[in-house]
Amino acid sequence: MYCIIVYDIEQKRVNKICKALRKYLFWTQNSVFEGEITESDLLRIKYELDRIIDEKVDSVIIFTFERPKWIKREIIGREKGSTSKII
Repeated sequence: MYCIIVYDIEQKRVNKICKALRKYLFWTQNSVFEGEITESDLLRIKYELDRIIDEKVDSVIIFTFERPKWIKREIIGREKGSTSKII
């Protein structure tokens, strides 16, 4: 499945969130990660994020798509991150 995760986290927890998400997804923009992921890895992400965030002040939104071919991705301006794999 394809996954996009966006977040609004207090500054003191941002590095922990980024470190956790980089294990599974590609950083594409400030507060945005995306990429192909398995259901088991998505469960791991949710578990890790739940241990890091403060639910009273932080917000994480997870979008999942069963068929990534239906997603149209358009960039206006400078591309900050890349979802292509380095070989």
